[in-house]
Amino acid sequence: MCGIVGYIGRQEAAPVVLEGLTRLEHRGYDSAGVAVLGNRGIRVAKQAGRVRDLGDALPKRFAGATGIGHTRWATHGPATDANAHPHTDEAGRVAVVHNGIIDNSAALRAELADAGTALASDTDTEVLAHLVARSDADTLEGKVRDALGAVVGTYGLAVLHADFPDRIVVARNGSPLVVGVGDKEMYVASDLAAIVRHTTTVAVLDDGEMATVTAAGFSTMRHSDLVATGKTAAEVDVDASAYEAGEHESFMRKEILEQPTTAQAVLRGRLDERFGTAHLGGLDMDARQLRAVRRVKILGCGSAYYVGQMGAALIEELARIPADAEAASEFRYRDPVIEPDTLYVAVSQSGETIDTLLAVQEVRRKGGRCVGLVNVVGSAIARECDGGIYLHAGPEVAVASTKALTNMFLAFALLALQLGRVRDLSIADGKRLVAGLERLPGQIEEVLAGEAELVEVAKDLAEARSLFFIGRVRGFPVAREGAQKFKEISYRHAEAYQTSELKHGPLALIDPEVPTVALVPHDELAERNVGALHEIEARKGPLVVITHEGVDLGEVNARRIVVPRNEPELDPILLNVPLQLLAYHAAQHLGHDIDKPRNLAKSVTVE
Repeated sequence: MCGIVGYIGRQEAAPVVLEGLTRLEHRGYDSAGVAVLGNRGIRVAKQAGRVRDLGDALPKRFAGATGIGHTRWATHGPATDANAHPHTDEAGRVAVVHNGIIDNSAALRAELADAGTALASDTDTEVLAHLVARSDADTLEGKVRDALGAVVGTYGLAVLHADFPDRIVVARNGSPLVVGVGDKEMYVASDLAAIVRHTTTVAVLDDGEMATVTAAGFSTMRHSDLVATGKTAAEVDVDASAYEAGEHESFMRKEILEQPTTAQAVLRGRLDERFGTAHLGGLDMDARQLRAVRRVKILGCGSAYYVGQMGAALIEELARIPADAEAASEFRYRDPVIEPDTLYVAVSQSGETIDTLLAVQEVRRKGGRCVGLVNVVGSAIARECDGGIYLHAGPEVAVASTKALTNMFLAFALLALQLGRVRDLSIADGKRLVAGLERLPGQIEEVLAGEAELVEVAKDLAEARSLFFIGRVRGFPVAREGAQKFKEISYRHAEAYQTSELKHGPLALIDPEVPTVALVPHDELAERNVGALHEIEARKGPLVVITHEGVDLGEVNARRIVVPRNEPELDPILLNVPLQLLAYHAAQHLGHDIDKPRNLAKSVTVE
């Protein structure tokens, strides 16, 4: 959460920083600010609201070839001008932007106040500026080291100091930072998206690492003792146009429509039709090691957790290994038992989700083996894990995950297939599933081609203040994900239940004003699912049914959405795509900012 951009070089810094902040606004959009360091010292402009508002309000003479900026997702204190970053010391000679949370900020604020410091904001970040200013170290690196020595928490930060006008000092602990290399100019960012139009030569800082960035280059060191770490930059293979919405009205729509292509990308080169299996070299596990796995535990947050539930069902069904998914945010706090024959799987689009990263570290600390399903090469979770499966979904900018989630499901299908084939899954079933996976991209395209018929359904659902999403067994985590999408971008209350659980309480809430979106695939539970639809209709509950051709709904009065049928194990992801479109068009009908839903941000890097 939150976005950091920095520039030092030959250009005016403010326009470069503002452009970068615009590209990072999906990481936080409560407020924004810029600090530039020029002949007049440090000047700061910041305010609550969007980056475009800041750009419109920027002073005309805001000169300086060194600058840092920030777009905020509020943690300590509301979204106000005073709480926006950058934060400065009382003299205005130090400016700091910060992602993360300083856990001991309350104690530090009290100490500063007792010493006579006038605090100007409610934030935890402000203490960093005062601590840097109070240090008597001779160098900016030493001053930052001293400040960080006093704090407990997570951070990605960038610091300007008027006494050291030739540099920006940055540091990382639990919140991502990259340094970009240009021609006699350098860049700093919390995400490559901010600087990809300027450079694709970058160095990714590790936790516990600091960098001094000047127009001529950069150097890295441990921030505990300033011992050099000697990190060098490398070229990354990335297409700058992938970070553009192009002709699409939103990134979410673009990313929904990209799913046939990105689904092909995650499958490419990983399917073995001859032996009916998958090849996942990134796991770094041979057949004997895979066969020794006795349990699979999947860790993720939000949509990654729900797709983890889909993945657990796949693994149990195909490999006959006990598998379950757990919210990564809760995992380490219950002092989990880490079993040597359990394979732990961490799922994260960004690879920087702090709750999931901390869960991985807990597993590793206790001797467990953890692999990652992540979309960002070189991300913190990818580096922390023993191996993994890259998702190859391309950059996902919209806060609501679509294409990355689809690729997560397909990655789980590949993992389940490989685990199954080293056990008792027959070659015939393996070949059946390989063929099913090969059909999926085309079938996703079929679902997207029927988008027009979903628009009116979505508009009607958008008028409801509360909705149910229901499914059974394979369908239940799909219902959970569908409810998640609907609530996060339409702001309507949406609740997911197992279809079988309706009569155990939730049925009391069914009435003509509460629609139900029901998942009724053509499987062994179709008849029971249809029975539940009758129970809802008897209570005058409006129904939208996502189903397959050939499912007999009888006399049920429902709006029917038919999706292509694949193998039963793979059907969940096809049932999910219409839910993405329903959420999208409901939010569009309500006039919401689809890519930037209120109170949320794309990459959750705070606990």
